[in-house]
Amino acid sequence: MGRYVELQSFVQVAQKGSFAAASLSEGVTPAILGRRLDSLEKRLGVKLMHRSTRGLTLTATGEQLLERARQLLLEFDDLEAAICNSASLVKGSLQISAPAAFGRVHVAPHALEFQRRFPNVSLAFNLTDSVVDLVSEGYDLSIRIGEVRDPNYVAVKLSPNRRVVCGTPAYFARHGRPQTLEDLANHNCLAFTLQGGQQRGWTFMKEGRLVAMKVRGNLACNDGELLASWMQQGVGIGWRSTWEIQAELDSGALVTVLDEYALPDYDIQAVWPRQRELPAKTRCFIDFLKEIYSAPGYWNHTT
Repeated sequence: MGRYVELQSFVQVAQKGSFAAASLSEGVTPAILGRRLDSLEKRLGVKLMHRSTRGLTLTATGEQLLERARQLLLEFDDLEAAICNSASLVKGSLQISAPAAFGRVHVAPHALEFQRRFPNVSLAFNLTDSVVDLVSEGYDLSIRIGEVRDPNYVAVKLSPNRRVVCGTPAYFARHGRPQTLEDLANHNCLAFTLQGGQQRGWTFMKEGRLVAMKVRGNLACNDGELLASWMQQGVGIGWRSTWEIQAELDSGALVTVLDEYALPDYDIQAVWPRQRELPAKTRCFIDFLKEIYSAPGYWNHTT
């Protein structure tokens, strides 16, 4: 799988024209993509790409590899699709870790349909907001939300995930709508913290760079559903992922603010250890979730 990932990353970088653009598609940092390309060039013993401040340029060898790599990746995908379409060939036990609330609503409920398609696969879920060690704890796959920085893991994007700052219309009628990031100092900002301690601040994009704003509030917790409940009761404002509150946004029970500061997206990703080959059972489950999450209206009807 390491060779597949290296080729896939090479193709993405070549097609996107930059490591930054390719990192958005791959769900990893530009630095990780750079290391993958270095590893591919070292293994092949050739230079595939010239990198400079002006951009990327493929070498003649890189051009030849790009065309062949595209075809190989298509053939590989076709092979996996053929296996997944032969349910009798997909078998085994699949151990899956997922965030508690997300897993409860958007992963585990689909288990029965997956087993209907693949009756020879058994599923076991650990729904926890703790980041588990997939290797030492024996998991085949983890569903995670946010960037995966660890180069020992492979991450595949399952669905985009937007985060927004929001509150109730009644709250904003009483306290006003924040127009700038500095206005947050005048609001009761409800914090989500897994540590249960001091708030680390909220991250925004301002003038093309990430900035962290210190905020204050009288309530904090490590449970997203409780935090959303406080927001819906008009206690204060908070930032949540749209997969949690899309129904409330659609109904107007919650409204967003500071949208122009574009909170960075935290994609929903499937993650597995880099050193492991990806079995058919795992690939089929990943493709199964991609299919579900990309269905028209899915995120509106399940939140």
